[in-house]
Amino acid sequence: MRRIVAILFAVPLIVGAAPDPRTARAVHDRAIVLDTHFDTPANLGRAGWSIMDRHDVATTGDQVDVPRMVEGGVDGGFFAIYTAQGPRTPEGDRAARDAALVRAVQIREMVAAHPDVFRLTTTSAEARAAVAARKRFVFMSMENGYPFEADLTLMRTFQRLGVTMMSPVHFRDNDLADSATDKPEWNGLSETGRAFVAEANRLGIVIDASHSSDLALRQMIAQSKAPIILSHSGVRGVFDHPRNVSDADLRLLAAKGGVVQVNAFNGYMVPQPKIAEREAAIKALMTGIDPAKATDADRRKVLAGRKAIDARWPVPKARFDDVMKHLFHAIAVAGIDHVGMSGDFDGGGGVEGFDDVSDYPKVSAALLARGFSAADVAKVWGGNALRVLDEAQRRAEPGVKPVIPVTG
Repeated sequence: MRRIVAILFAVPLIVGAAPDPRTARAVHDRAIVLDTHFDTPANLGRAGWSIMDRHDVATTGDQVDVPRMVEGGVDGGFFAIYTAQGPRTPEGDRAARDAALVRAVQIREMVAAHPDVFRLTTTSAEARAAVAARKRFVFMSMENGYPFEADLTLMRTFQRLGVTMMSPVHFRDNDLADSATDKPEWNGLSETGRAFVAEANRLGIVIDASHSSDLALRQMIAQSKAPIILSHSGVRGVFDHPRNVSDADLRLLAAKGGVVQVNAFNGYMVPQPKIAEREAAIKALMTGIDPAKATDADRRKVLAGRKAIDARWPVPKARFDDVMKHLFHAIAVAGIDHVGMSGDFDGGGGVEGFDDVSDYPKVSAALLARGFSAADVAKVWGGNALRVLDEAQRRAEPGVKPVIPVTG
């Protein structure tokens, strides 16, 4: 009975009239709006591509750029250094390290090339100062620990380049941890994975458990001295998928002060039937195309091909309301202080009615319509994530902070 009462108080169930659009937008604009997982850095190596240009999600799939950040009232976010898992060999580890270093430099070059627009930030105070200066803040994160799994001292190297958040694993197991979408190898964290948690705590780096197995997530929560984050995850209470987090683990996460950032990835929002012909067609479409090197022509070809595949073998499409179901469920279980938002944009995220950063004000309006306050909206959009960053850095060992500055 007490659990039911707690849920009733956690999420206002009386839905009044929709807020005036101008009021909702004003609330949105007063909040610090950040996304904890932009995969946009993958575009920085594309010939002729610029984050300063407005792109079209319908033709090239691009979801994040400065014009649409302005339109969506997005103040900044965590720009991810993503490294696909490859061979766990000395050669593979070196290649992953080098690729991640290149991507980190590309992010810094983006900031340096547009000093009137961007500011590289590593603390919440710096992010707030960037907003006050009418600039978009750029945090750096790492998705997958492949680049440093063989040498954890590289964590400090990446931190000095500006990285403030790291995840140990992605779609496949690696030397640090089991993935949510692979067969268990370590029963959670490996010995090196446990050392990763300790080193992240020492350095004040936020631990991101998205893509980790349930056991790895629980072990990180238990071992970490600082709260951790799920930078882009759905909730299993709405859709039972291994990439989504269970209610029990949401409670563990919240009890430790952590935050789940609800994503908008179609396959994690609603059930997706397995259609062998469809999967074979998608695989054939992507053969020979390196997402990191794809030209606009390649991307247009892929999008056109996907539309043809969807027409021939349709699957359910998630909508904005489905994303909100995940968000409201996470709030009901974990509490308003432990939930945020990430579109997982430029990394496969996006659903009908919510497919680029210009759509972010819709979330604020939906929260207000549900009865949440302006203060609640501010927590969801950035306050909770920045609190986790603050706490991780507060617990760091003294003397590890200096970051190589960006010069324009």
